[in-house]
Amino acid sequence: MGLGDQGAPMARAIIEAGFELNIWVRRETSLAALEGLPYIRHATLADVGAVSDIVGLCLREDSDIEDVLTTGGLLASLKPGTILINHGTGLPGYASSLSHRAARAGVVVLDAPVSGGRPGAEAKRLTTIVGGPEQALDKVRPVLESFSATIAHMGPTGTGQTGKLINNALLMMNQRNVQDILVLARSLNLDLGALMSLLLAGTARSFALEALAGAVTTDNAEHLRTLQVIDMDIFTEAMTTLGQDVAELDAYARSGAHGLPMAARLVTGDMA
Repeated sequence: MGLGDQGAPMARAIIEAGFELNIWVRRETSLAALEGLPYIRHATLADVGAVSDIVGLCLREDSDIEDVLTTGGLLASLKPGTILINHGTGLPGYASSLSHRAARAGVVVLDAPVSGGRPGAEAKRLTTIVGGPEQALDKVRPVLESFSATIAHMGPTGTGQTGKLINNALLMMNQRNVQDILVLARSLNLDLGALMSLLLAGTARSFALEALAGAVTTDNAEHLRTLQVIDMDIFTEAMTTLGQDVAELDAYARSGAHGLPMAARLVTGDMA
């Protein structure tokens, strides 16, 4: 469930790997992403749950997950032995709570958020960060491998979310580092195009830098900034709940998120 920016190419990859895919969609337009591929469409979430051994959710927030599980009737429809995989980014505490609730019905939950964005999903090169029982991971590994280049098992339930949140925060901190260097280079009247080529070829290369040369554009940087700020809200709430003081780290990472549109304009030469 969740044929969005990442979920749609992940679903395509699952079908292309030879697995039978049962789906439910809110909007008819979502089906366009699977055009030309075989799948079984169901009228309700509960219908999908009743026939599935593995259920994957690729939704934006914990509240969206909760809505389809409870209001949508998905959790109640799952038979004992089903493995429920949450690919969304959320709170480790919610992942643990969901796991305990599902266990009463004999359902195993893996928190398995993904990193790599739509480009990574389309290339089948996502990093899938998993928390939960290793035995359950082994059962679903072939499905995860259909869209993942790396599957990182972090430990028990909730640690997949913790790993993803730390990954997100570090990306934004790295973005801030890149932004500071670009501003410095501009003040020195360096050719930013030539500098980008140098940095991408040298030891300073990073995902944050690579993204500015491709995936991040002046058209989508504002949207990505909004999503990253939401990620930092989740990160800080999670770390605070776990007893960690991350105020300084939070401020630095947020500045990297907020500076993303500026960096995109610098790289493309659109900065006045």
